[in-house]
Amino acid sequence: MVVIVAAVLSIAATVLKPKQQQNIRNEKMSSILASAGVESTAENAEELYKKYITREVVINSNGEVVGTYENGKLNGEVRAFDVNIKTEQFNQKNGDDFVAPFFECNYEGKKYYIVPILGKGLWGPIWGNIAFKDDFNTVVGVVFDHKGETPGLGAEIATPAFQNQFPGKTIFDENGNFVSVKVQKGGIVTLPDNMQNHAVDAISGGTITSLGTDAMMRNCLSNYVTYIKNLKK
Repeated sequence: MVVIVAAVLSIAATVLKPKQQQNIRNEKMSSILASAGVESTAENAEELYKKYITREVVINSNGEVVGTYENGKLNGEVRAFDVNIKTEQFNQKNGDDFVAPFFECNYEGKKYYIVPILGKGLWGPIWGNIAFKDDFNTVVGVVFDHKGETPGLGAEIATPAFQNQFPGKTIFDENGNFVSVKVQKGGIVTLPDNMQNHAVDAISGGTITSLGTDAMMRNCLSNYVTYIKNLKK
């Protein structure tokens, strides 16, 4: 009986694996699209992704483009969509070469840059996507998610109430210095006026998750600073 049950489970896992992988891909596509305001479902995520995500880009630690995916053609070793950010962060932490992906989106006549981000919350990983206007500075929208943050506290990063604070914020100050978007404990009112456009209110009672979100944005977005400055030149 044990052998039979094990065989059935093994077969079921093998048969269902392609569908599970596709579901993961669809969810990832939906998150990327949602950061730019494109609503999708599991059924149409891939179709809308192909329609609106016009180019995938991979850059190295020097801000140089080392890979693109456009019109179904790959130029480089890996698609931005398939880059394992966790692995790249591990490489970066150990002083090894690493790459960073982003996506170019054209939606309703406007161009956006979308950056995937990954960090640590209180109980596990947190992640998301952040979309910028074509200045690669002004936030259009964000999508955050988590594995196991506390409901009503840290889990609030996945709610509209928290995420709706980000549109219009900028990651460079008036002098062109990278400042990210700070998740400010006590609220942005505690900051000087010239810094309030670079910050959002932290989650009440979710201090560790707020700090993790702050660090996630700062650490991940800093990898694109050289590329952005070169792009603006």
